[in-house]
Amino acid sequence: MSEVAFENVRFDPDQTPFHDLAKAMAKAFGYTAELQLDKQLAQLIRLRVAQKNNCAYCLILHSQTAREIGIDAAKIDGLGSWWESRLYSEAEIAALTYSDALTEGDRPGFEAIHAAAAQHFSENEIAELAAIVINMNLWTRLKLAQGAVPVYR
Repeated sequence: MSEVAFENVRFDPDQTPFHDLAKAMAKAFGYTAELQLDKQLAQLIRLRVAQKNNCAYCLILHSQTAREIGIDAAKIDGLGSWWESRLYSEAEIAALTYSDALTEGDRPGFEAIHAAAAQHFSENEIAELAAIVINMNLWTRLKLAQGAVPVYR
């Protein structure tokens, strides 16, 4: 299998102050962070935000991480149409609905979406869920802006 690397075709974020903030958020809420939220669920959320924002860098990174931490391949493969599936638990569905709504900025129905998530998660877990989504939205937009494109090495 070929090794994939990434090239920045627009700008190098290490040469700007923005990257320091993004790195701090990744440490706190990225895929290596220690959170109360279930690790596999958190990874599904990261991957879902990458899908919603069409981030090649994040799709590759978070698909690989999902496989490495033991998420079932069918859940990874079917994530793009999770609402048409019975592979996901009620808690996962509540978290994915929350993630999609927060990523899309779906304000009119957000109170009901939050209430549904609160049936499965503690206040702290919901705060972590929100932080994961916000962190991933930051990273997907950074990678789009810098032009992180996959290339074979």
